[in-house]
Amino acid sequence: MGSALCICSRGVLTIDNKRYLFIQKLGEGGFSYVDLVEGVQDGRFYALKRILCHDRDDRKEALHEVEMHRLFNHPNILRLEAHCMIEKGSKWEAWLLLPFVQRGTLWNEVEALRDKNTFLPEDRILHILRGICLGLKEMHDRGYAHRDLKPTNVLLEDDDRPLLMDLGSMNHARIEVTGSRQAMVVQDWAAQRCTISYRAPELFNVESNCVIDERTDVWSLGCVLFSMMFGEGPYDMIFQKGDSVALAVQNDISIPPNDRYSQSLESLLSSMMVVNPQERPFISTILAQVEALVSVVDGQATTRI
Repeated sequence: MGSALCICSRGVLTIDNKRYLFIQKLGEGGFSYVDLVEGVQDGRFYALKRILCHDRDDRKEALHEVEMHRLFNHPNILRLEAHCMIEKGSKWEAWLLLPFVQRGTLWNEVEALRDKNTFLPEDRILHILRGICLGLKEMHDRGYAHRDLKPTNVLLEDDDRPLLMDLGSMNHARIEVTGSRQAMVVQDWAAQRCTISYRAPELFNVESNCVIDERTDVWSLGCVLFSMMFGEGPYDMIFQKGDSVALAVQNDISIPPNDRYSQSLESLLSSMMVVNPQERPFISTILAQVEALVSVVDGQATTRI
């Protein structure tokens, strides 16, 4: 699992026998912190995610995130450079060394544009959406689902290449539910691990006999697409107002009137956000539709030239 030394007074730490310099804190969540560090040997910057583990279950969850990262080597999924578990008194910390993406998340981009009262053009949306679909398809093809896809869990490289991150909520793509007790377990898990305003309808009220599959990610992808088009997720404001997201997601999505985007893109959005999961398309279908739209946009650009 690697070895580590605690940060010393000069801000030096070691992971897998390689030394890194602590530069600054980047952010923190409920039970994790992200620091910017620099490799002593290679001079590259990295993001060090430190997950606080209070008990054995926390350690198991942190190692699960590590294992999910190690399953993939894909240009649209954030890679794990190294990891280790270190003891901190009576607690533990899981350290995940990840590439540092200076530009930040898709949400940073959407929010910055919204503050300027502007929005992503359709060609950029399709380029980013295509990359997200490719990352999700890799996950789904390997039998897993992300389960917490949202704009803050998508990093953007300088060329708009998206990287899916935060794999801690990832689990098997298909979950067979047999009985009310198991349904409640899945529902409680979703309430803790799947962000409410991007959570698929079938995870709010899990039926006693059903199959939850990877198309929960397709719903979340629709919410991400909506945020790229309109500057916020379709249920962000409902949540912020304290209204019921669980009730709101049971209704067909309402697309704001606009003249920025094509009817084809709006139709694609509507197809992702079908309430009945059995009528919702799989990611391969979405990807094929995105590829077709990209070809149309590229053809129009060529014609103008």
